[in-house]
Amino acid sequence: MNILRKLFRNIPLLILTVLLLPTLIPAAWEGFSNLMDQLKGGDIAPFFTPSVQHWDPKIEAWAGIYDVDPNLLATVMQIESCGHPNVASHAGAQGLFQVMPFHFANGEVMLDPDTNAMRGATVLKECKAFVGDNIGMILACYNGGPSVASRPFTNWPAETQRYYLWGAGIYNDAYHQLPVSPTLTDWLNAGGRSLCDSAEAELGF
Repeated sequence: MNILRKLFRNIPLLILTVLLLPTLIPAAWEGFSNLMDQLKGGDIAPFFTPSVQHWDPKIEAWAGIYDVDPNLLATVMQIESCGHPNVASHAGAQGLFQVMPFHFANGEVMLDPDTNAMRGATVLKECKAFVGDNIGMILACYNGGPSVASRPFTNWPAETQRYYLWGAGIYNDAYHQLPVSPTLTDWLNAGGRSLCDSAEAELGF
């Protein structure tokens, strides 16, 4: 009898639970999905310069196609071209991700943003396979080649040392979802601003 009384006393609670389940489960699933989206990266950090933000939809698409963190793609674009699609370096590196010509297949248009992104993402993934998950080392490999993994930091070229420090710092600020990146500000003040001015002029800002 005591068991029956307890059961009948809990019937209203059971009914309420059944009625609320259709609402609670979707809400819980939506919250879980939002959390997973945040963990996967989501949109690029808001502090990237306007000429990089201009490419945000493309960066998101490339990240999905090539399975590369969008903030890593944005970090490389920030340092390499600041979003200038037609820039070329004195060494011959081309386009948004400053990819060297030998990475392209015959007939590929190196300055085409989609092609340039494909080749840049491929190099990043090759570097990750070679050096592991350390973002700084991936970036150093992207700039200086895989041989940097076998040499101490002090023996790297000065350009690769700077690339490692700037890139790892900017990415770290993005990873921690900072609204402003002190590292990016330092990079701009150290000379990056002129590259971004050129990119903004090219994009018609």
